[in-house]
Amino acid sequence: MALSKSQLLEAYRRMRTIREFEENIHRENTTGEIPGFLHLYCGQEANAVAVCMHLEDTDYIASNHRGHGHCLAKGADVEGMMLELYGKADGLCKGRGGSMHIADVSRGILGANGIVGAGAPLAAGAALTAKTLGTGGVAVSFQGDGASNEGYVFEAINMAVMWQLPVIFYFENNGYGEFTGHDHVVGSKDIAGRAAGFGLPAVKIDGTDFFEIHEASGEAVQRARAGKGPTVIEAVAVRFYGHYEGDPQAYRSKEELADVRQNRDCLKILRQKLIAGKKASARELDAIDREAVDLINACRETAKSAAYPEASTLTDNTYVSY
Repeated sequence: MALSKSQLLEAYRRMRTIREFEENIHRENTTGEIPGFLHLYCGQEANAVAVCMHLEDTDYIASNHRGHGHCLAKGADVEGMMLELYGKADGLCKGRGGSMHIADVSRGILGANGIVGAGAPLAAGAALTAKTLGTGGVAVSFQGDGASNEGYVFEAINMAVMWQLPVIFYFENNGYGEFTGHDHVVGSKDIAGRAAGFGLPAVKIDGTDFFEIHEASGEAVQRARAGKGPTVIEAVAVRFYGHYEGDPQAYRSKEELADVRQNRDCLKILRQKLIAGKKASARELDAIDREAVDLINACRETAKSAAYPEASTLTDNTYVSY
């Protein structure tokens, strides 16, 4: 799937914005101003961006606890995201959701989710809605390798096959389900191969290669829109930081951590390919880098000075009467 120069620069911009967003809150987390747990997406940006480039606002994504990148890639407002992480009144969820429950239904973002694998049945439901109403929409469920062992994920995949739902189950296999290595808990050692047993196309790809992700996810989205049912994609990715901010990562060697940053950084790999293929110059990419830094710095300062929700609004949007 050929991409224009403007599309490639936009992909790099989105990836760089996510990276800067995450690195910024990694630093800011030490101040104690950001409530709740943080699970950073650094190292996996190519996945969210390449997949979401194929989606419209009328399509849906269901995310997981490591969801900042998915939300930003799908078009969530950057400032609104930052405000939400700081628990401020003008955040995307009025400061109620925080890091693990950011949602923006107007953009088709059904929400990050603290329950491992919970996005799979949500995405299947959204896909059933799209099929029933004939909207032509698709849904994508983003989850990690740990979620691949959850029973309701299996149920969602099976249901999607039986009803030929327009949904993609995208597994970001970063090698660790929380603190446990993938090979210790996936009996077959092969998430895609196991999923194929449900009777749907299932592919395993390099989750550090933007172009490979874009190609595989584009084919899956086209298949779903054409009424040909679901797809499973297993992307072998890496995460730079621990399961959560503060995780000492005693289960990973210093050599491994150095290697993923040096040799398996999806942003670095995309930058090298764009320059080598004469798709963009270093000067153009450097300018995008600076713009991303300026944007995130501005959003952070806005969030720091913004107001918290008033106590009188404590129960707003808590209960809904039908």
